[in-house]
Amino acid sequence: MAQTTRPKTAGSLFATDGKPHPLQDSLMVVTLVLGALALVTAGFHHLHLISSWAGLVGILTGAYGQFISETTRERTLLIVGLGASAIGFYLGVAHGGLFGGVIS
Repeated sequence: MAQTTRPKTAGSLFATDGKPHPLQDSLMVVTLVLGALALVTAGFHHLHLISSWAGLVGILTGAYGQFISETTRERTLLIVGLGASAIGFYLGVAHGGLFGGVIS
């Protein structure tokens, strides 16, 4: 029998297709970093400008990354970054908003 064998990658959550995706990976990393920044700074009331803006930009980059993502690994980590960005954004807006204290 002349059959080809394929590696079993269907069971792995972080399986890739073996091709490089530099744009998608960059968006994934940027979304994760902005999400972490927004989430950490949301814990401090006086850093609401950083958390709200980082969260907003993280949401936008994560949404575009989801739109063009090609692998499960990218989508999974984008969702994690999007969630962190959204929580940081919402807490930043609750503490003073995007322009709180800057524009009277």
